[in-house]
Parts: sequence; structure tokens; C-alpha cells
Amino acid sequence: MRDIIQLLPDAIANQIAAGEVVQRPASVVKELMENAIDAGATSIQLIIKDAGKGIVQVIDDGCGMSETDARMCFERHATSKIRRAEDLFSIKTMGFRGEAMASIASVAQVELKTRRADDELGTSIKIDGSVLKSQESIQAPQGTSIAVKNLFYNIPARRNFLKSNPVEIRHILDEFQRIALAHPEIKFSFIQNEQETYALPPEKLGKRIVDLFGKTYREQLAACEENTNYVSIKGYVGKPEHAKKTRGEQFFFVNDRFIKNAYLNHAVMSAYERLLPDGAFPFYVLFLSIDPAHIDINVHPTKTEIKFEDERSIYAIIQSAVRKTLSIHNLIPSLDFDSNVNFHSPQHSTPRQEPHSAYSDSSYKPKPAQDAWKKLYEGLQNNIDAFEQQAPQTQSALFPSAMNEFKTVQSKANDRPALSSTQTNFQSVQILNKFIALSISSGLLLIDQKRAYQRVLYDQFMDNLQRKNGASQQLLFPKVLDINPADQLLLNEITTEINDLGFRLQSQSNGQLEIVGVPSEIGDEDGQALLEGILEQLKHASTDLIAHRAEKIAQTMANRSAARYHQKRLNEVEMNALIEQLFASTNPNSSPNGEAISQVLNEETLVQLLR
Repeated sequence: MRDIIQLLPDAIANQIAAGEVVQRPASVVKELMENAIDAGATSIQLIIKDAGKGIVQVIDDGCGMSETDARMCFERHATSKIRRAEDLFSIKTMGFRGEAMASIASVAQVELKTRRADDELGTSIKIDGSVLKSQESIQAPQGTSIAVKNLFYNIPARRNFLKSNPVEIRHILDEFQRIALAHPEIKFSFIQNEQETYALPPEKLGKRIVDLFGKTYREQLAACEENTNYVSIKGYVGKPEHAKKTRGEQFFFVNDRFIKNAYLNHAVMSAYERLLPDGAFPFYVLFLSIDPAHIDINVHPTKTEIKFEDERSIYAIIQSAVRKTLSIHNLIPSLDFDSNVNFHSPQHSTPRQEPHSAYSDSSYKPKPAQDAWKKLYEGLQNNIDAFEQQAPQTQSALFPSAMNEFKTVQSKANDRPALSSTQTNFQSVQILNKFIALSISSGLLLIDQKRAYQRVLYDQFMDNLQRKNGASQQLLFPKVLDINPADQLLLNEITTEINDLGFRLQSQSNGQLEIVGVPSEIGDEDGQALLEGILEQLKHASTDLIAHRAEKIAQTMANRSAARYHQKRLNEVEMNALIEQLFASTNPNSSPNGEAISQVLNEETLVQLLR
């Protein structure tokens, strides 16, 4: 038999490696800018066209490369950062693996121009899909310019997986902000489609934060600093009253390298305990300086994951430092920092899988209640009539209710018994201001009050999105919408859906957006907090298809709006209206989050509970 194991050609091996290193245009931005920093640049310019799909170009004034180095940098595992395995535990540069340039060149058309300070002429190299097209000497300024064109042009399947331009630009902005925050001493500029988005001069960290995120951040920053023999911490944390409903403004840097670490994030969040409302996230930019021998950054090609030798100690130090800062700035009561540090690890919960949506395509057609609900109603009218004869005749008082604003949903007579809001009340009672117990033919139906409201509101918001007729309530005092540039791009992409729901946004002369109207269904809910919640859901959505995007928006709106009904006392009319609209909804069994709305307790179960 013939031998079947073969050595892959370098071009194919590079494309396979590119699957981990180069996931989207933002990955190219990260690798090129980090190389510029390692080259000792004092000025870095990022140029983007067509959300990075057309061109990603980084120009720096660093040390430049010789003719040989310029050609070698595109070879696999070619690096100037390390020489032996022991160097992995003393790394102080951003890059070291020697994979990025080879991976990028395998899936794009790359043009490199570079010159060292001592050289009279520079070098120009053009590579097309790992194939060297030309190499020549040219006149060039000191430093390096790398232009990456037509990313994934030779892998159409990968290119098709890229998201819309606003989504890709948001990821590029995220990478740019992280690198600009990590190196405030370097001059940065960001040019997008020939328009300058950022022009950041060398400055201190606090000023860099304000320049990146806006002048409003000047008021919310509190300096945080802690020095120990093991690790040093410096940076800023945001005041609790400025916390937002969106993630993305939480930054950890270890030896000036941005990292993602849920465990350390928990340390910061625990320091804010009882200071933040549910679902709010504080702003923070924290730099950790630690001996490279105590960490391992060679965990993943993207280098955003780090293993610590003693993660529990770092957790405790961060928690203590943030609490101390909040105390010094009179944000929390004074704490005793002489006591022993609590080293208990936070409990990690398994993330719940996102439920399958009730809407699988863009056409929204309400469905009749399931047959199981008809069985629950069997005999209900007879029970109500019997209850009427036994109960004393009293006149019900009508109270104003948010339920009166809901759209009445008519049902077919064949689907269930005809029930109207003017009919005699159900045999129901509210329990703990959380549940509604309803007497049915087979026993007792226990309904979760909040989840029922989520379902009713979700259907209404989906109907508004499809009909494009959401009612808007004008604000007496317009409110400035305070979101970062990356979220602004995402908001621009969903402007149509936002308007269909009833939001009204207005641009000001200074470029800021104001909220002048909100959906009438949200009651007293804060418009900015609701928009932040929608953006947060879309950030983590697995797709940007319009149908799924509409679902996410309606789901977030329903969850936020239904929160005010948690542990709220309902009068008789409100309970009856909720039950009636729930049974007329598209899915009375489950909330839009995939949670069960009700549970039937039959006679046997009730008897067992009393034993």
C-alpha cells in the first residue's frame, strides 16, 4: 500500500494557522499595531477601508527592517522576540510566536515598505497568498508601512462569514481602543474611509480615556493604585452612579497587554457589591505589573488569555484595591483594610444556553394557543358560574393599569372559551406578589407573574417591529445619549428597528444624540438604560440576520419592561387581563427567554403536599 501521510505545503499550513490568528479584520489590526509597538514607534497611524475588508494599513515610525528581515518576517515561526524556550517566561514584547505575518500573508494581498534609520534605501515587498510577487529597493521614510488588501480573497467561505460593515468596524474600534489605552505615551490616529475618527496625541492615561470615550468620563474617574511585592495595580475605576447596562468598557492589562479574565472581573464586581443596580457594569481600566516569570501568556495565539501562578492572591489584591479606591472617594462606607484579605474564590456558574427562539424566520405570524391550553379550560366556565352563585355579589372597583395599554388580542371560538375583560373574574389569587394561582378543571395552575408579562410584551414588541407602528411618548426634557463610538456604530445599524419600536433620536450640532421619545409601553423605564440593554444583547448575538436581530431587540425590551412587575401587587382586573392575554399569546407555555411560565398542580400533587 502507498504511504498516505504527507507533509502539508507551507501555503496550506499558513492558511490553517490563519484560522486561529486571523479571525476577522480586527485581528489584522491587532497584530500589525502590536508589531509597530514592539518596533519602538512613537507615532502609529491606522487606515481602514470597507471595514477592513478592502484594506487595513498600519504606518509607524519605528526602527524599521533590513532587506533580509523584511523577507524573513513572512516566514512561519520567524521572530526577533525570543531565541530559546526559557525566553517564554521573560517576555516583555507584544508578539513572540512568529505566526501573525505568515498567516496574514496567506489569506490576503500584502504590501510592505520599510527602512531603518541608518539605511539610505528602504525595501518594498509584495506578497499574494503566500507567494512572493516582487521585492525591490525604494525610497521610504524611516519606519514600516504594511497594507493588507482583500482579506480572505482566496478563501471565499471565510469571507462570507464576516459580518456587516458596522459590526466589523466595531470590532476594529475595540482593538484600537485597547491598544491606545495600553500606550498613552504613543501618538495614534485612526482614519476610516478617508475620514479621521481619532487623533490622539501622547498624553497621560486619564486624558487618553477622556479623548477615547468622551468628556463625560472626566467626572466619573477615580484613581486606583496598589503596590505589593507580588503585583502592582494602577488605573482608574468608574463611580457607581455612572455604571451602564452594556459591557465593553472593562479593561484589564497585564504588563501593558490587554487580557480577558472572568475571574479577575469578578474581583472588581465584588468590590462594587450593593453599589450597582442589577445588570449594570462599571467602567474600569486597570494595569497589572507582574514579573513575567509568574505568568504564562503562551496559552492561545491571540494572547488575550493568561495563566497566573497565584491567581487567588491577585483576585484578593484587586478586590481590596478597588474597595479602597471607592472608600477614599466616599463612595462606600470606610472599610478596615488592616484585616486579613478574603481569599475565597467566587462560585462559577455554568452559563445557560441560549434558548431556541420561537421565531425562526423573518415572517412573524401569531399562532393560536396550543391544544393543551384548551384542555386546561375545560370546565372552567362551569366552575366560574358555580363560584358566582356561592360568592356574595360585590361590585369590582376598576383601577388604572399598565395592562390597559396592551393591545387586545381576539381569539377564535374554536381555540378556547370566549373570555373578555368585562366578564366575571377568574377564580384566581396572587401569591407573594410573584405568582397567580388559577383554579382549573384538573387542579391548580400556578403562573409566574413576571414571565407572563414578558411573553405578552414580547408579542406586542414583535408586532410593532413587523407593523412598524410602535407608539412613541415624547419626553418633556430630552436626554443626551451617552454611548461609546463602538456602540454608536451598532446603534446606527439598528436605527430602523429602534424607530419602529417608538424610540425617537435627534442629532445635535455637536454630533451628540438626544433621546426625545420612547416607546409608550415601557412606562417609567429609563430610555438610555433600555437602549444600552438592547446593544448589549446584540453584541453577543451569534448572528446579525434581521429576523434574529428583531427577536433580540423585542426580547430585551420585554425583559426590561416586565421587570417592574416583579413582586408587584396586582388588582383583580390586572390579574384577569394578564391571564386572558397570556392565553391568547403565541406561546403561553414559555417566556421569550425559554423559561416555563406556568406549572399545573393536579389534585394528587396538592394532596401529597398537605400530608
